[in-house]
Amino acid sequence: MKRSEINKAIKELEAMCSSCCFALPPFCGFTPEEWQTLGHEYDEVRECMLGWDITDYGLGDFDKVGMSLITIRNGNRSMADKYPKVYAEKLLYLREGQYSPNHFHWYKTEDIINRGGGNVLIRVYNSLPDESIDFESDVTVTTDARTYTVPAGTQIRLTPGESIFIRQDMYHDFSVEKGSGAVLLGEVSRCNDDNTDNRFNPPVGRFPSIEEDEPPYRLLCTEYSKAL
Repeated sequence: MKRSEINKAIKELEAMCSSCCFALPPFCGFTPEEWQTLGHEYDEVRECMLGWDITDYGLGDFDKVGMSLITIRNGNRSMADKYPKVYAEKLLYLREGQYSPNHFHWYKTEDIINRGGGNVLIRVYNSLPDESIDFESDVTVTTDARTYTVPAGTQIRLTPGESIFIRQDMYHDFSVEKGSGAVLLGEVSRCNDDNTDNRFNPPVGRFPSIEEDEPPYRLLCTEYSKAL
């Protein structure tokens, strides 16, 4: 991705949060220059990968396959003594026409909540023991404490305020219902680890390669330098 694309996506998500009256934590507003001056008091941000996360999944076409995210809080399972939180919270943002690829998590369970804007479509499948997609069996889903079954590959439509529970090993992807507008999602989950806990099918990357065509507006969660 070009840095200019990342900067634009961050500003767009900031505007969406403002329009939905969702205030962001202070560390989301730190500039790259300010990060150079911050000490170990912000190690939790660095080591739990809090903050901005803009991705094209390594495919180079952010407008079609991409998502903008903010990790607001998180633990760290590999540093559990230092960071004992067993939960995480994110914001996810999708424009109309964007797609977030099919994947499941080995460890994480999550609630995905439509916080505002348009309608999100989440396609669901079970997985087979070899981790391939089960295109045949019905999927048991829970949306806002209602449990029911749907055929494999059904897109669950969430309007603002609605949510779905995603269990381990459940394949799911994200898109926006055409004509409904960009959508702001919340995610409440077990600890998040985007380095090890995403099983994409077909395989894609998780973080972008960056072409530096302009200075960064904000640092991504993968870009923090160590404390002085």
